[in-house]
Formats: sequence, structure tokens, C-alpha cells
Amino acid sequence: MPGFELFGSAERKEVNDVLDSGVLMRYGFDGMRNGHWKAKELEVELQSAFKANHVQLVSSGTAAVSVALAAAGIGAGDEVIMPSFTFVASFEAIMMMGATPVLVDIDDTLTLDPKAVENAISSKTKAIMIVHMCGSMGDIDALQAICDVHNLILIEDACQAIGATYKGQPLGSIGHLGCFSFDFVKTITCGEGGAVVTNNEQYYINSDHYSDHGHDHQGTDRGAEGHPFMGYNFRISELHAAVGLAQVRRLPDFLAIQKKNYTILREALALIPEVTFRTVPEGGEENYGFLNFFLPDLEIARKASQNLKAAGVDGCFHYFDNNWHYVRKWDHLKDVKSLFPISAEVKAGLKYLQTKTFAQSDHFIGRNISCLIKLSWTEEEVKARALKMVEAIKMSL
Repeated sequence: MPGFELFGSAERKEVNDVLDSGVLMRYGFDGMRNGHWKAKELEVELQSAFKANHVQLVSSGTAAVSVALAAAGIGAGDEVIMPSFTFVASFEAIMMMGATPVLVDIDDTLTLDPKAVENAISSKTKAIMIVHMCGSMGDIDALQAICDVHNLILIEDACQAIGATYKGQPLGSIGHLGCFSFDFVKTITCGEGGAVVTNNEQYYINSDHYSDHGHDHQGTDRGAEGHPFMGYNFRISELHAAVGLAQVRRLPDFLAIQKKNYTILREALALIPEVTFRTVPEGGEENYGFLNFFLPDLEIARKASQNLKAAGVDGCFHYFDNNWHYVRKWDHLKDVKSLFPISAEVKAGLKYLQTKTFAQSDHFIGRNISCLIKLSWTEEEVKARALKMVEAIKMSL
């Protein structure tokens, strides 16, 4: 990843189709399109790739999470359990719906710890959101069992994990709803875009309507369409969908390149006794977009991060000191800093963050380094990178 590294003639062809027709909007203008419906075509391709009944394209991964929550009826008075390690969009989307995010610890999968989830369930809990960070998954069976027992909705945020599978099923198509991002730095990119994936027909209908101002998309006259309920504008454009259409057809090739590059680096680091790797549940296969490994302690991980940068090894992240992806520095959430008033209920629901600690998450994130796997590397470049990484890590021990 990311897919933009290999842009070429396939992407240009799909984009030129749209420019030739002049129709950049995914809905309406049927007579002008010359048969081009890029968003619809991409949804069909994604249904096949995800082995899912329904896909609704939207404008971003954040929009996908927001639409998924709305489609499942999650809002004011509800709590959504989510991990302490994710992207800020997770809690942004929850709060946008008027619900309260309940952050819990991760385990050595770098995703939700089922025991922490179980302990966080209250009478207000409506959903569990597992975030498949850095291309892999948590204990999905355990989380599904918890949802079954407590009658909760399982939402998969698979924005960083397209192509990863669990027991042969693509991530994002296992829970009640799945969410994907196709932004500029994802394995396949639309520039900006996302998707809601579900096998539940009502959730799909809700997603379809809600993401386009509540339009029911019945008939061929957009102005005469009904509005069964209120919605917002989370539409993707035909230009963005065109890029994604070319990219998704190349996904198997992208995944193969990622796996090859990942394997070279992992095999080199595995020779260092102090290095261990994230746990991937039995039956799971990463999408190989990131190589995640643990060092013995926080101090060594910080040294290794500095040494990797000094050696010119870019794209290696120590999330413990990162502003975007780990709860430790989310002061704007802890202090509920917003341009608009937040409801008293949500404010009260977030007070726990003033005192709550995440020692278990600190234990894993503090020792973790996550390295981006690029598609454009040559084999020689990957091998040279592996040598630099080994040397930088050994210097840190």
C-alpha cells in the first residue's frame, strides 16, 4: 500500500470515460452517461471481492462508519464500545450520531481485547466496533459470541485491512456491517471514498437512502423520488469511483506484492531474538499492508524508532507518541473540545476518560513499531531495507 504508487493506464481509462461523458455525479443524468455508471460498477466488483450481498459506496471511510451506525439505528442514548488504538474517525463518527464512545483496551492482536469488551458492556451498549488496524484482525469469534449473548451489533472497521481474511471470509463482511476507506493512502484508492458492506438488506437500504439525503432511488426521475427518512450527503463522485474501479480489479496483484515484501522484512527481523510479532488469530490472514512487531520495552522501542529514522527507513510508526491513532494524546476528546455544543448526556458519558488509564494498551502500543509495506519497492530495495532495519534495531537493544 498505497495503491497510488502503481497508477497507470487502467485508472486513466476509467477516469477518461467519466470526463468524456461529462457526468461526475453518481445519480441521475441517465441520457448523458454513454452507459458509464462507475459507482454502480464498483459496488458490484466490491460485492464479489468481499463475498457480500450489498455494498454502498460513500465519500470516505469516516462517512462509511457514520452511515453504518445510522443504518443500524445507533444514536442518542447509545454507547458503542471501540478500541483505544484506532484512527480518530472512530469516535468522531460515534459522536456525530449523538452516541457515546466507550474506549477499552487492546491485546496483542492490536485490536479489541474481548475481556475488556465484556467488562465495558452496560445497559446502554448498542454495538461493538472492532477496528482491524494495520491490516489484521482480533478475536472475531469471541466478539461475535459476546454480541450474540448481549444482542449487540458488530461493526467492522476494516478501513486498513482490505484483502485480509478470517477463515476464508474477507474482513468487513463478517459482522452486521463493515466499513472501508479508499482514501489516498489505502491499498486501493479512489483519492477519497469509502464503502458500507452488509448482508442485511434493511441495513443496505438504510445506507443507500441515508447517504443521499434520504432519497429512495425509486424510478428514473430524481426530482420525483421519495424521502422515507432524513439523510445527509455522503455521496461518492463518479471520478473517484472510476479510479477505485480500476484499482479494485488490481487488488489480487497488490496483495501479492505486499505479501512478498512483508515476508522478506519479517524473515529478517525474526532472526533478532528480542523481536516478536503481533498475534494473528488462527484462521486469519493479514493483508500484509503493515509489518507490526514488538520490542522488549518502551525505551527500546523509542530508541529503535529514532534509529530507523536516522537510517533513512521511512514509514515506521511508533504509535505510543502519535497524535492521531492512540488514546494517550487525544486531549480534544478527553476535554470534549468541539465547535458545536455536545449534549449533556455525551459529555457525562465521556467523563470516564478524565481518570481512566489504559495500562494494557500502553504495554502493547508502547513496545510496538508498525512499518508500512509499499507496492513500488523493488526486491533489491526491500532486501536493503531489511538490512537497515535489522542494524537499527540491534543498535537499540
